[in-house]
Amino acid sequence: MSSKKRQPSLSQLRAFAAVAEHLHFRDAAAAIGMSQPALSGAVSALEETLGVTLLERTTRKVLLSPAGARIAVRAKAVLAEVGSLMEEAEAVRAPFTGPLRLGVIPTVAPYLLPTVLRLTHDRYPDLDPQVHEEQTASLLDGLATGRLDLLLLAVPLGAPGVTELPLFDEDFVLVAPTGHPLGGRDGIDRSVLRELPLLLLDEGHCLRDQALDICREAGRANIPATTTAAGLSTLVQLVAGGLGVTLLPRTAVRVEVSHSGRLRTGSFAAPAPTRRIALAMRTGAARSAEYEQLADALREAMRDLPVRLADV
Repeated sequence: MSSKKRQPSLSQLRAFAAVAEHLHFRDAAAAIGMSQPALSGAVSALEETLGVTLLERTTRKVLLSPAGARIAVRAKAVLAEVGSLMEEAEAVRAPFTGPLRLGVIPTVAPYLLPTVLRLTHDRYPDLDPQVHEEQTASLLDGLATGRLDLLLLAVPLGAPGVTELPLFDEDFVLVAPTGHPLGGRDGIDRSVLRELPLLLLDEGHCLRDQALDICREAGRANIPATTTAAGLSTLVQLVAGGLGVTLLPRTAVRVEVSHSGRLRTGSFAAPAPTRRIALAMRTGAARSAEYEQLADALREAMRDLPVRLADV
């Protein structure tokens, strides 16, 4: 095999880097736990592989040749990168370490992220959650391409190659302005949705689609899109301003409604309209066992929320 095709080994690079640092064979051998003859042989083999003289040996000391000084810098960089690679592999082998790119839909993020992030901080301190708030279609694309690792969103998705880990079901409530006859009422029949001026989120939000499905089930054919909102906070302010009523998931009530004196909620008669929230991962994901454990821990952490935990 010609010298141009031969590759130096890591042991050769490690031996040479040690000699370059200590400029003494005995000290270098002791530093890396190698015998002095083996160290000398490794450096000679590296010189043969590279086709250059790396060291100037005298009876009293060792000096780096001009080529050796330049290659020593490269050798140390290669060994540093190999060390980083091994550390990264160790982190991957260890559960709940390193980055977790979590995608969350906007109608979940403000209400569940405090619980999720508190759990990861307390129970998995070596996990680095990186949150991305996007609409469902964008999240699914990010999951499929590997840009995201795990999603927190409403299901079912009906997406191939995606495994859902159910967390809980929650009811929708009717949000109306103060003084509205349905504000504060329990046992509302969903048939009232046929005639109410219902305000919706913009196109692309899964909550909009869920609200439309609920209305269709109640016998309403369509809803005039005269006013829409980009987020739930704007939506409830439109309700407070008297422009109509809306549907809100129960986990959002404390943040969006409880501190407003201009809004009231009403609950529907059983069976109330609901949505299911789950984690979603790529089917067969390398960290699927971790994600399943995380789902179990999240269900426990969400016990105090106004939801019904999924029975899995």
